[in-house]
Amino acid sequence: MHLPAALHEAIVEAFGGYPLRIEPVSGGMINQAARLEMPDGCVFLKWKTDAPHGFFAAEADGLDRLRRAGALRVPQVLALQERSETASDNPSFLALEYIEPMRTPHQADFANRFGRRLANLHRNTSSMGYGLERDNFIGSLPQQNAWRCTWPDFYRDCRILPQVEIARKLGRLNSSREIGIMRVIENIDQLLTGIDERPSLLHGDLWSGNYLAVDDEPVVIDPAVYYGCREVELAFTELFGGFPEGFVHAYNSEYPLDAGYDFRRPLHQLYPLLVHLNHFGDSYGPDVDAVCAHYV
Repeated sequence: MHLPAALHEAIVEAFGGYPLRIEPVSGGMINQAARLEMPDGCVFLKWKTDAPHGFFAAEADGLDRLRRAGALRVPQVLALQERSETASDNPSFLALEYIEPMRTPHQADFANRFGRRLANLHRNTSSMGYGLERDNFIGSLPQQNAWRCTWPDFYRDCRILPQVEIARKLGRLNSSREIGIMRVIENIDQLLTGIDERPSLLHGDLWSGNYLAVDDEPVVIDPAVYYGCREVELAFTELFGGFPEGFVHAYNSEYPLDAGYDFRRPLHQLYPLLVHLNHFGDSYGPDVDAVCAHYV
């Protein structure tokens, strides 16, 4: 495999040496990625030719916040470059510590460790409210993080409505779907009543493709960090599956969820469903409709 010339030059400059070997690896649907064998060790490199400004800086910031929280292992950021507004051939890339997923973990041990460590992450809270000092991205979509004092306000204004606007522009909102979402939004204060915990630090995009198992240690990647209601994180982990049996039980043993979580779970799954609708198309439309019908 060969890197684009400008990217290869940027890597040589960043690491002070040439890659000894370059192997393509999966970078998901958003980025291109490779494993580089550098003189001082292996590096995971991801790049995106049309990355919006701040795309990789936002990811690096999220990884740094998770690392400082001290609850879950994340890959170390080794190098970062954003595409210059004046030099179109200046590539955007993020170079991370390469972490090799190891053998299939012992299910019970891994589930227990992962659930409890996620609970400890959520014990990191903000006194500023719901949001973050900066906007970032979820997948390739912009994610607004303007501070709000209440979770219903934040979930409506910074999560659901921006995705509705994107879906409208993409032609993925038929009239009945839009009416259903708007009816949920009109009642969101009542539907999300009873949430009075301080906002928790969230990974923000915690699905099964965004964690690794290194023996029995969980490692999380590709965050979309903000301070929010921790229920939305757990609801996302339960949406598509892929988490070990006992994971949610271990979480609840460490940091129990409120009894109202079961009622609010489908509503907290509406945001990732809208994100998937906008990323992948109308195959996720019926799931969005089902959530709205559940509450309307």
